[in-house]
Amino acid sequence: MRPDQDHASRSARTRRPPAPPSAEIRTTERQVHGVTLRDDYGWLRAANWKEVLRKPKALPADIRGYLDAENAYCKALMAPTRALQKELVREMRGRIKEDDASVPQPDGPFLYYSRYRKGAEHALICRKPRSGGRGRRGGEEIMLDADALAAGRDFFDLGDAAHSPDHRLLGWSADEAGSELYAIRVRDLESGADLPDRVADTTGEIVWASDSRSFFYVALDADHRPSRVKRHRLGEPAEADEPLHEEADAGMFVDIDKTQSGRFLLITISDHETSETRILDLGQAEAKPVTVAPRQEGRQYSLEHHGDVFAILTNADGAEDFKIVTAPVDAPGPANWRDLVAHKQGRLILDHLCLRGRLIRLEREEGLPRIVIRDLAGGAESSIAFDEEAYGLGLNPGFEFETDTLRFIYASMARPTETYDYDLAAGARTLLKRQEIPSGHDPAAYRVRRIFATAPDGERVPISILHRAELALDGSAPCLLYGYGSYGSAMSASFRTRPLSLVDRGFVYAIAHVRGGTDKGWGWYLDGKRENKRNTFTDFIAAAGALTDAGFTARGRIVAEGGSAGGMLMGAVANMAPELFAGIVAEVPFVDVLNTILDDTLPLTPPEWPEWGDPIRDPKAFATIRSYSPYDNVTAQAYPPILAMGGLTDPRVTYWEPAKWVARLRATMTGGGPILLHTNMEAGHGGAAGRFDSLKETALAYAFAIQTVSEGWG
Repeated sequence: MRPDQDHASRSARTRRPPAPPSAEIRTTERQVHGVTLRDDYGWLRAANWKEVLRKPKALPADIRGYLDAENAYCKALMAPTRALQKELVREMRGRIKEDDASVPQPDGPFLYYSRYRKGAEHALICRKPRSGGRGRRGGEEIMLDADALAAGRDFFDLGDAAHSPDHRLLGWSADEAGSELYAIRVRDLESGADLPDRVADTTGEIVWASDSRSFFYVALDADHRPSRVKRHRLGEPAEADEPLHEEADAGMFVDIDKTQSGRFLLITISDHETSETRILDLGQAEAKPVTVAPRQEGRQYSLEHHGDVFAILTNADGAEDFKIVTAPVDAPGPANWRDLVAHKQGRLILDHLCLRGRLIRLEREEGLPRIVIRDLAGGAESSIAFDEEAYGLGLNPGFEFETDTLRFIYASMARPTETYDYDLAAGARTLLKRQEIPSGHDPAAYRVRRIFATAPDGERVPISILHRAELALDGSAPCLLYGYGSYGSAMSASFRTRPLSLVDRGFVYAIAHVRGGTDKGWGWYLDGKRENKRNTFTDFIAAAGALTDAGFTARGRIVAEGGSAGGMLMGAVANMAPELFAGIVAEVPFVDVLNTILDDTLPLTPPEWPEWGDPIRDPKAFATIRSYSPYDNVTAQAYPPILAMGGLTDPRVTYWEPAKWVARLRATMTGGGPILLHTNMEAGHGGAAGRFDSLKETALAYAFAIQTVSEGWG
């Protein structure tokens, strides 16, 4: 079925489109490294933006008026697709099991899991006796009803839900504005009531002390940076919480976790290149953090624990794709690091985990993942992998250490997600759950392919592809090409239900595994950052060309999609090769790169310098960023139709970035378009938080793509 046979209203051909909003020009100029930077739309950044993160209604009236006008224009232009959007929502919702539940994870006397009521946007956090119980749900106890907590709120996102080691309490956190400011509360599971304890302005993560009398968390500072680790003792005011670490370097993020053994709190201080870990014994009430290895520029490491040793995943000593070393718990410094799993170029070790007697690692080689199990006593290894062209694989370790069972997740682009338990002693896997698609799904009706594009410098760029089995590969099909390419994030070729609404309409769905991710190893990431950033963009353009050359689609039939840093990719390729694309969808796009990275008062700017360079102090970094920053490189040329989507309370990619970009595009372009901006006035970086509410934003993007490659915009 071709998209031009679909449901876009024929009245779109005759109805005169409304005039787009025109942002007022309020020019400011400044000198940086001898260069004059002119910004006509900097006024769209509210002077009180930090207040707006907490109270969206505090947005100044002139800025709100402009964003409202843009939303109205977007709604008017997309009006002919209203019926299509509703149909897309129905289709995507039909693929969601409305009363879905996670596979229960054992911990002591209980099985812990989450599930949904039919029609509910948010989950129930539950447990039941491990030995089984009476009744239809086996003695189920609903510990937390997130749907009830969300009732009457414009936005609600449940962060963490962590039960205490003695199973009497549940620590939970929630963001009620979309600004990623999570408040932590504690529920008494016997009474079902929350204790008076409340800790505001946190990242949401909760790690309990072994005695269940206190928990650890990361506090956000006045600039929205996760910079302080604190211990909260139950019954005491949050103002009295014990500080355990306060990070002085604004370029570092702070995070917490614990080892699978449950013995140690892990305080990780890191940017995109360097890390430092401090450990704290969770069994000692007055323990203080101890540094494992002081931060050293370019060195990264992370810890797991087994008996009297730590297993440390690190890139030390030139191990670009990482190795695993061991060190004694009582002397874990680098002088005592000994190789356990040696470095192998091209095999990137992604993660590691210790269970009783075993070390498990997740690694990727030649673009495909596998799980490797190592017996710590004898050194023998075995692996879990699948014979497919492209697939995703992940560890799901649960709560227990003293176990012979490893849980993992598998999916391919055509096969729904499967959850397995793997018997480490017998080497046998048991399927626990296959993702159910209520509206029906036949994997045999689709084809998964992997091809390679040749980049301008000769590198081979992997492309994962999904299409209907009967699709004629004659270049007539439209294509949605997705890309990201930053921070070392690899794009998994796993199962996604939403793109099926495009694929079933005759689209090819493709993921370009461009440089800047770690899809082909750590070197693949290094070749797509800082002075090499342009490789990310040329890789994506090469991927579009390869799809055309192989007959999957044609020039001018490709809709490009990317979000956040992937939205920057969208802005860059729109400037560099607009003629390739039928349209571009840029979700929360990081497009005002130069102005953002020049502003060290923004929450994420200092930690971003290792990724992009420091344009404040380094003229070469300034020149490099200025050469590709999408906002700064909008030129007088024709642009394809563009849909930009933002969130008012987004602390990561602030709302004014897509707003400024859209304003400059309209004022500068010589033809093409339309250029649309949709700002969610009640959400942040992740958009709407509910599992069904978020479908509306996806439907808007997909309807835009379908309209673009079918009837066009008149």
